[in-house]
Amino acid sequence: MARDTDRAALAAEACTALEGCCPGSSAELTGSLASGTADSFSDIDIGWVVPDARFPDCLARGVEALGEVRPVDSVRSDPDFHRSDRRRLLFVRFAGVPLFWRLDLNVRTASVADDPHYDEGNPAARAREDEWSRPASALANAVGAVKAVARKRDDEARGLLDRGFARISENDRATGDWAYDVTRLAHAAALRDSALTDLAAQVIELAARHLGSGT
Repeated sequence: MARDTDRAALAAEACTALEGCCPGSSAELTGSLASGTADSFSDIDIGWVVPDARFPDCLARGVEALGEVRPVDSVRSDPDFHRSDRRRLLFVRFAGVPLFWRLDLNVRTASVADDPHYDEGNPAARAREDEWSRPASALANAVGAVKAVARKRDDEARGLLDRGFARISENDRATGDWAYDVTRLAHAAALRDSALTDLAAQVIELAARHLGSGT
């Protein structure tokens, strides 16, 4: 795995790029990197507060700015806030860095920056079924399960895998043979969306490296 200092540098560059593309905005690390509790499996969490009037523009420009820091492989939007007028949670996967280092970008307008519950449970804020990818979400759960097992959190891993299978209507559940479980979920996700074939292969390789070969 690349060095933690590389992850810290990537996170700092991302914050700088986001602030630079949207005058009046502020971006800062949150989560384990900010608190100093990160381990080798921690992702990158950034909170980005933007002016209300520039919210749509900042969303578009922010992704472009991140792509100038490092090529972006994919961007997913949390379906719970996909249509929110003042909030987004974007999952950004950079090319050429460990899958563990996903950037979770929490974007809020200044007017709701101090309201962590804004639009929670609001049906109007949620994505339509055709606006988010269940297979991509299931693959994210597979990566999360690898992290959980590596951290010796087996119950968490089981929950992630079971929810991943359910998300794509796969009649399967975690068995505790973790590499095999992750491999099955990754294969099932790729079968439902062929565009995820390469990513699924990366997830399977990740599981083999950290959990042993799936049978």
